[in-house]
Amino acid sequence: MNMFVDQIKIEVHAGKGGDGMVAFRREKYVPNGGPSGGDGGRGGSIILKVDEGLRTLMDFRYHRIFKAKNGGNGMSKQMTGPSAEDTIIAVPQGTTVRDLDTGEIIGDLVEKDQELVVAKGGRGGRGNIHFASAKNPAPEIAENGEPGEDHYLELELKMLADVGLIGFPSVGKSTLLSVVTGAKPKIAAYEFTTLTPNLGMVMLPDGRDFAMADMPGLIEGASKGIGLGLKFLRHIERTRVLLHLVDMSSEDPHQAIERYRQINKELANYDPELLKRPQIVVATKMDLPNSADNLAAFKADLAADKTLEKQPEIFPISAVTHQGVQQLMQLTADLLDKTPAFDSESHDKELVAEYRAAAPDKKDETDFTITKDEDGTWVLGGEKLIRLFKMTDLTHEESQLRFARQLRHMGVDDALRAKGVQDGDLVRIEKFVFEFIQ
Repeated sequence: MNMFVDQIKIEVHAGKGGDGMVAFRREKYVPNGGPSGGDGGRGGSIILKVDEGLRTLMDFRYHRIFKAKNGGNGMSKQMTGPSAEDTIIAVPQGTTVRDLDTGEIIGDLVEKDQELVVAKGGRGGRGNIHFASAKNPAPEIAENGEPGEDHYLELELKMLADVGLIGFPSVGKSTLLSVVTGAKPKIAAYEFTTLTPNLGMVMLPDGRDFAMADMPGLIEGASKGIGLGLKFLRHIERTRVLLHLVDMSSEDPHQAIERYRQINKELANYDPELLKRPQIVVATKMDLPNSADNLAAFKADLAADKTLEKQPEIFPISAVTHQGVQQLMQLTADLLDKTPAFDSESHDKELVAEYRAAAPDKKDETDFTITKDEDGTWVLGGEKLIRLFKMTDLTHEESQLRFARQLRHMGVDDALRAKGVQDGDLVRIEKFVFEFIQ
């Protein structure tokens, strides 16, 4: 079954910066050659970019982990290592990106060729040319490259159709779409005929065009997640005009009004703003025997409904005989010309608030953490401390001493003493273990 994937989780790992180099000038006739170690190159970032040719997140089903290349290491003669190329990932227009660790929406990719950096490559480590001073003219210090960012993301696709076709299953949405666009949806007479929101372009003789999406059939309770409803109600969020298709061929003359109200109720339950969108009621299957009488009953029921602020426009068609279809498309284009693009910002703010409320409370990130292992070893952690550690070249004693000074400035030594550390106690940072000396 061609299942439409509209939400997917991915991992992105940016490249590490290249390591800086410890090197000294060794040219002939140059006395007391100074430091000449170059910097490392920048690690590759991971960038999402809108590709208008994509319509689904299907490609991510089989490729969910993305890693960018690391930067090149610095070289002698002050030569900087090469920077890595960024990794660019194509996503469909209308993709919302959420950070799964914080619940925060970090980007909304809706413009053509729009780009979003989702994991930044690490900067290159500095070579020993940067650490020379009057006191230490020949330093054996260089930095390792900064680690690249790692993130766990959720991508969610919201269809960017201008016009959405809504209505009960099998009212003729797929048939209408196939008649007015080049789309070839699967058409059959059973509940949930459409498992994928099909999208097609409508081209009018006067040069106007618009994207139309055939939204999967809704049933009562869809907004509560029954059936396939909730998953696909999302796709209606950004459509500017709704064509509400109502089947007029039933044996029951009151079925049309009941189903019309039911669909509107589902829309209101999901997001009351959806009912404010311009909506044309399309009476379908007008070529069948009962349709004319049922349409008259439907209009009478609507006219008697005192709860309606204004009577909706009703347009009868038969997609099979093409009766009224071209005129309906002209009417839809006219309505689109008068309807501004939907602003999704307020909706996204609500989503952020929801996710933050559901996300576990994160304590304020500190520069470092201190815990104690079962064997009595003190363990240092924390985002800033680990980054400094990874950027320290432990093969040179001067670099180790510099790292020790950095820890002291951060307050790590004092914090260890406050927790009761003794001279000679072992302290571990990741796999690196050293003795604490007062």
